[in-house]
Amino acid sequence: MYNGLLHAHSGLRWVVLVLLLVAIANAFSKKGNGRWSPKDKKITLFAMIFTHIQLVLGIVMYFMSPKVVFSSETMSSPVLRFYTVEHISLMLVAIALITIGYSKAKRAISDAKKFKAVSTFYLIGLILILASIPWPFRNLGAGWF
Repeated sequence: MYNGLLHAHSGLRWVVLVLLLVAIANAFSKKGNGRWSPKDKKITLFAMIFTHIQLVLGIVMYFMSPKVVFSSETMSSPVLRFYTVEHISLMLVAIALITIGYSKAKRAISDAKKFKAVSTFYLIGLILILASIPWPFRNLGAGWF
């Protein structure tokens, strides 16, 4: 079961990244004088929903993973520290920011403020997500998929 969740979590990462990039690019392209349409709402909503699905998978895996260890050696091992502390912490902050961005956009009165909220909060969330993904070149025991 763990391997299936790991592959789902790793594969869904690409869907989340693409949706966030589309939402951010859409918001930046319309930030100056665009009109907020149902399509814009759907793009931002789907990006947020898929980050939340990824969060649920990640939390389930957190309690099953052999790389999450609560011991005195955790902080001295870069791999254990990353998975036990850094990865989940940054991802929680990123997903919270994306959720805040969506909520601010939903409540904003003007279209410009909606696009500004999405472009700002989603971009910061994306940067945090990219920083906390265990890319293969970081030698954390993870692959591209």
